[in-house]
Amino acid sequence: MAQRRKPAGRPVYIVDGCRSPFLKAQGKQGPFKSADLAVATGKPLVLRQPFAATEFDEVIMGCVMPGPSEANIARIIALRLGCGDTMPAWTVQRNCASGMQSLDTATRNIRHGYADLVLAGGVESMSQSPLLLNDEMVNWMASLNKSKTLPEKLQTMTRVRPGYFKPVIGLLCGLTDPVVNLSMGQTAENLACRFHITRDEMDSYSVESHQRLARAQENNVLADEMVTVYDRLGRYYDHDDGVRLDSSMEKLARLRPFFDRKYGLVTPGNSSQITDGAALLVLASEQAMQRHGLEPLAEVIDTEWAALDPAEMGLGPVHSIVPLLKRHKLKMKDIDYWEINEAFAAQVLACRKAMQSDEYCKQHFSLKQSLGEIPMDRLNTNGGAISIGHPVGASGARIVLHLLHTLRTTRSTSGVASLCIGGGQGGAMLIKNTAA
Repeated sequence: MAQRRKPAGRPVYIVDGCRSPFLKAQGKQGPFKSADLAVATGKPLVLRQPFAATEFDEVIMGCVMPGPSEANIARIIALRLGCGDTMPAWTVQRNCASGMQSLDTATRNIRHGYADLVLAGGVESMSQSPLLLNDEMVNWMASLNKSKTLPEKLQTMTRVRPGYFKPVIGLLCGLTDPVVNLSMGQTAENLACRFHITRDEMDSYSVESHQRLARAQENNVLADEMVTVYDRLGRYYDHDDGVRLDSSMEKLARLRPFFDRKYGLVTPGNSSQITDGAALLVLASEQAMQRHGLEPLAEVIDTEWAALDPAEMGLGPVHSIVPLLKRHKLKMKDIDYWEINEAFAAQVLACRKAMQSDEYCKQHFSLKQSLGEIPMDRLNTNGGAISIGHPVGASGARIVLHLLHTLRTTRSTSGVASLCIGGGQGGAMLIKNTAA
């Protein structure tokens, strides 16, 4: 595949953004459907802008599993946010990177002059994932519907079997690759085996993720990026509730492997959480900023998308980060902070090992030597999906939003946000602090 060039066209800026608290699924439907959560998150963002919601050129949202009443959920969100009947809105889906895909699409449209002001982001209410009828039940119900007379209906009803009532769990289907027939957790087990990652390494990383988020919450670090959301009963949610303040190596060691129960190392404790969440950002051209008196928070420099073996999908960040840095002639030391979505502890650790492996970089990227090591003290500094959660449609937007706030808080210049993507892909976005 031909190497991409640096993007040409107008510069693109992120001028504002916010996210909801990420709410851990509790074994039942959560308080928000996806559209409700995105609207609750987006209202404060839209209302604090110096321009009307109708001034956006388009709305782009990432969402993997919108509900049956949320077809083209971006349009529903746009209308409910007051963007107007004439506002184009559309939904993108790139599995775990859907939120980043929406930002990249908005960036490209602005860069090439198709838009000046775009509302983009992602949302997912994983707790609302549907239970489906299996094929046998669907076919039986179709036969029942075709039966015209009472005797025919009674005869059809006698053919029902107990197995027909076994539901299909939509969430489990979505987290399983249909090509290689592996769950995402099983692909993480593959990486743990390939890179000799131990259970202690995974659990230690997970404990650190929770500790980092706990410190961030205690020090109110996330206040600038988060808004309080209210459900229809008036209850409010103002913090990420998946953090385990008492997380420890001893407690994690008691958990049994989940994806490979006999030989595995990946447990619920060293994996990302099933979560509901939304993140929305406002992207603008220089012309739009001048027109509305906006101040930039960060500039979107470039994005890279890559693909690899679905059985090792967790290495997607490596395959997107390396070409991105090569294209811009950047070294590891040139990047001040990193956000790599924590789908699994094994996956993040494997990415670090692959990035610093001369052999891996030579084999896959034709490099003479590796680009180097991502410093742990510059990676996911306030926790990640293991402690915060991973609402798949929203995570890509969240990590970009948090990265830009990290750059501004630390007065740093450049950052990279990246995710692995179910199906064997990776995405990485390079942003620059405009105040640095």
